[in-house]
Amino acid sequence: MAHVLQLFKALHRTRQQVFRNDARALEAARIKINEEFKNNKSETSPKKIEELMKIGSDVELLLRTSVIQGIHTGHNTLKLVPRKDLLIENVPYCDTPTQKQ
Repeated sequence: MAHVLQLFKALHRTRQQVFRNDARALEAARIKINEEFKNNKSETSPKKIEELMKIGSDVELLLRTSVIQGIHTGHNTLKLVPRKDLLIENVPYCDTPTQKQ
């Protein structure tokens, strides 16, 4: 039960970080998270609970690592606002792989 509560809190913390300054997205995500947990609160099968926990963990990871906010700045124009934790070193692509010795 404690793991379920931890996941619930982690999803809400991630929601607050990912959708910061976007009231509509914050509210929609809050409603969806609460709805999914409420719909499954009476689940008793350990296998099903484990499956739902895996889905929730995957969603949290996806939100944290893949979602970038975009702000409309004009007609057909978006300004992307990546979070600092999404900015990683870019490794240059190499067309010719090196031979292993």
